[in-house]
Amino acid sequence: MRLCLTNLRLGVVLAGAILVAWPAHAQTPGDIIDEIRVDGNQRIEAETVRTYMAFKAGDAFDPQKVNESLKELFATGLFADVTMRREGTVLVVSVIENPIINRLAFEGNTRIKDETLEQEVQLRPRQVYTRTKIQNDVKRILEVYRRSGRFAATVEPKVIQLAQNRVDLVFEIDEGPVTGVSRISFIGNSNFGDGKLRSVIQTKETRWWRILSSDDNYDPDRLTFDRELLRRFYLSEGYADFRVVSAVAELTPDRQDFFITFTIEEGERYRFGSVEIVSQFENLDLEALRAEIKTYEGEDYDANKVEESIDNLTDAVGDLGFAFVDIQPLIDRNREELVINLTYEVQEGPRVFVERIDIIGNFRTLDEVIRREFLLVEGDAFSTAKLRRSRQRINNLGFFSKVELTTIPGSEPDKTIIQVEVEEQSTGELTIGAGFSTQDGPLGDISIRERNLLGKGQDLRARFRLSGNTREFDVGFTEPYFLGENLSAGVDLFHITRDVQEQSSFDQRTNGGGLRIGYEIVDRLSQSWRYVVRSDEITDVSGSASRIIKEQEGENITSLVGQSILYDKRDNRFDPSEGYFLRYGTDFAGVGGSVRFLRNSVAGGKYWPVTENWTFGVTARAGIIAGLGKQVRINDRYFLGGDKLRGFQPAGVGPRDKLTQDSLGAKRFYAATAELSFPVGFPEELGVSGKLFVDAGNAADPDDVGPEIDDSELIRTSVGVGLAWRSPVGPLRVDLCMKDLPADAQNDLSAKRFRHCPGSRCA
Repeated sequence: MRLCLTNLRLGVVLAGAILVAWPAHAQTPGDIIDEIRVDGNQRIEAETVRTYMAFKAGDAFDPQKVNESLKELFATGLFADVTMRREGTVLVVSVIENPIINRLAFEGNTRIKDETLEQEVQLRPRQVYTRTKIQNDVKRILEVYRRSGRFAATVEPKVIQLAQNRVDLVFEIDEGPVTGVSRISFIGNSNFGDGKLRSVIQTKETRWWRILSSDDNYDPDRLTFDRELLRRFYLSEGYADFRVVSAVAELTPDRQDFFITFTIEEGERYRFGSVEIVSQFENLDLEALRAEIKTYEGEDYDANKVEESIDNLTDAVGDLGFAFVDIQPLIDRNREELVINLTYEVQEGPRVFVERIDIIGNFRTLDEVIRREFLLVEGDAFSTAKLRRSRQRINNLGFFSKVELTTIPGSEPDKTIIQVEVEEQSTGELTIGAGFSTQDGPLGDISIRERNLLGKGQDLRARFRLSGNTREFDVGFTEPYFLGENLSAGVDLFHITRDVQEQSSFDQRTNGGGLRIGYEIVDRLSQSWRYVVRSDEITDVSGSASRIIKEQEGENITSLVGQSILYDKRDNRFDPSEGYFLRYGTDFAGVGGSVRFLRNSVAGGKYWPVTENWTFGVTARAGIIAGLGKQVRINDRYFLGGDKLRGFQPAGVGPRDKLTQDSLGAKRFYAATAELSFPVGFPEELGVSGKLFVDAGNAADPDDVGPEIDDSELIRTSVGVGLAWRSPVGPLRVDLCMKDLPADAQNDLSAKRFRHCPGSRCA
């Protein structure tokens, strides 16, 4: 590489020397150049070289144009050296071509794959090798390692000369150790402790439990984001004058870790003063819009509530038919009284349309999978609300650990470009597990699943589960956009054997399959349909079993059509902290087969953020089933307890035989849960939270008659505490419960037949 650079400089010097050394008569303007001859070219045609020159054969000689020609030829990047000389009326252009890259390789990289580095560098095989491109690619590789927390990484490019002016390019990489964060300190904070501020920022101090996270690796880009997180936090707490003076990262002497110090100025806490709303639009009912404002006079200033109010007003005004709306918060700050007077000005915004949607960071997931979650397409009027909802929909896919949506100016003032940056996470799961459940006893589980098959968003799963009471195998496939439409379709096959001797004195074997289809009616409102055909066999009925269960022995075929409609306004489907959902389902069995029934079910839930990291939620569900000319089979009835009503044995609540205590199942049930989720002092990234809950419910109406049947209408309740952990292998939870013990405890299966049950559950 040094040789190439030396040749480059030498070429320029020689060219200058030649121009200076030419005889005086050769430099006389007006001399005619009869021919331009090119020497030394191997791949590049002589005529191509001549096209880059500022003159041609037949032109008068001009020293200035000779200099311009030299610059143009070097600027192409095709040549390592260029010289020019006069031989009479012939101008000879001698060139040394830059070599062609034959092969590009990486050595020494174990933490970052070749495929990732190849996407970062610009050089490729069969491209022209230049020193400038090499230097730029070295910087890009180092940047990749810095983003992964390896600031001690070094990259040395090696060039192997080959025949025919070709080279092999090898980047020798020393990855070095991960550069962690030894300490994070704050200077200037008096209202919030260092511990609280450390929980606000994304960068964390290096600790052993963060082995699965990279947040404790130093990243200058993350440090910039931390400054913004601190600013948002203080603005949400009323400190409108807050600013980060500096954020300094110092490398430890052993170059293994960083000390990070934030210097801040908190300022004073402000309150909201007067809150007004004005508009440039005629016939706009401002009083009706006040309900959308979440900032109230006398409360502590909160920038988040200002943003929420702007979003609510934008949506509300847009629903009234105003497509282009710009709502500006006009702030009047009174520093003496520490009051901020706020006026929301509703005005016509600039007419901005979506020019293009660019997606970066999706190495495996197809662009189409992300684009189809957008509520905006190229050419649409830009909407902040739709952009925010699109981000939430992409997050709900579960394919990405990070989703960032930004807007940049388009090619014209009325156009904008939406840039989507995603960071993919693993979507393939291979689970081999063992454990214990109070409902099923000892269990083992082997499952394989790919939620983003071939990057197309398809879901393929297979599972085998073996426990003390259940053996289950099922396989399913889901295509989320069937035939290119917003229509999900899937197929399932299953085989289940279940031992319910302890609860109802029989075994059950089920084989079958089903088809599914679902679609979105409007945003947040979706419906799904399914067809299931299955064979259910009641076997191994105990000789001491209830008369009613003995009558159920045998095999039946169920052919079922069902639908479910869901309205979901939760902020997150998997771990909601705000919003609500409503679900209604119907199943009709009787499209062939030997079973006839109609089943209806409803469910709903509401979640409230109490304070930061504290969430209160209430959920409820109920169902009713009716036989159509036939009794409802026991395997189609409702059984309450276990996971469905914590603190009680599986099938521990509901109708049963007084003599045998066999659970008979019910034709209707209801259950509700109120739960408070709160932090328990563990680091937030561990995903451990505490739970305080109350469960209540009952199941009744066994569809059988006789004096031996006990069917209580009493509401059964339990109260408990628990711990939930979002572990790397899936969610785990432990609950300790205390259930009620009513006056007629003899009707309680848990209290009578299983007196040894301590009233607790682990799941």
